[in-house]
Amino acid sequence: MPVLPSSLIEPIWVQFAALLPEKPTFDARHPLGCHRKRIPNRVVFEHVIDALVHGSGYERIATSRCSDRTIRRRLIEWAELEIATKLHALCLAAFDKMIGLQLGEISADGCITKAPCGGEKAGPSPVDRRKGGLKRSAATEGTGVPLGIVSAGANRHDSPLLEPTLAQTRQQVADLPGGGLPADARVHLDSAYDSGKTRDLLSEHALTGVIARKGVAAPIQAGRRWVVERTHSWMNNFGKLLRCTDRNGDIVDFYLYLAAAIVTVRQLIQRARPLYRWDTRPTTRRLK
Repeated sequence: MPVLPSSLIEPIWVQFAALLPEKPTFDARHPLGCHRKRIPNRVVFEHVIDALVHGSGYERIATSRCSDRTIRRRLIEWAELEIATKLHALCLAAFDKMIGLQLGEISADGCITKAPCGGEKAGPSPVDRRKGGLKRSAATEGTGVPLGIVSAGANRHDSPLLEPTLAQTRQQVADLPGGGLPADARVHLDSAYDSGKTRDLLSEHALTGVIARKGVAAPIQAGRRWVVERTHSWMNNFGKLLRCTDRNGDIVDFYLYLAAAIVTVRQLIQRARPLYRWDTRPTTRRLK
């Protein structure tokens, strides 16, 4: 049984395949003119989705069609080409065209997950007895669609990660018809960002900060920060993000943006159900 419904994985694969470079079925550099046949990208992609959803090791999800070494090699290749980042940008463009991104209200926050194997992006977790952990800083639009994502060690504070998160957000929405973030966009932040440096940063980016004040109870000043917290919850449903075992930083970011693309397409399908009709329209309102 597939880990994702076909109505969700098929549109993602179509865009993913369009970004992949053409490769010959057999390696022409082989001295004898023959070699093992190259595993189709679709087969490897399905195994990568299995790893993302379940969070299992590659040895456990490997099958007779695709070995764990093939998965690792293809992941390195795709991560170096930033395929997942480009895929997420295409998904954002499709969402903006069909539904419309609410870029006037941006929410940003960080989330700490486990990274038991360490690696380039891991750091001692302050909430898990200094075990290996990963900090995920994300920005979302008004309804919770992820825009920009940055990974760092779990010991990094949320505030310094805001600048690269906003820069990544601008990069992901740069090709949209509106030209990116509007001039009067507001950024909703919790009290961890309540500092002069954060306000100066937002002023440099021509953004208005709606920042919770330190020492004031959260229910009184909750604002619209809950959408990014819900998005973090959606992304934590992917086992590979909840417990990252990859040490290569590029692969970590690949999985983050692949998950963000899936979340974006899922939201697009759910929001488009009452507005559009298509042949592969899912029969259920809830896409797991």
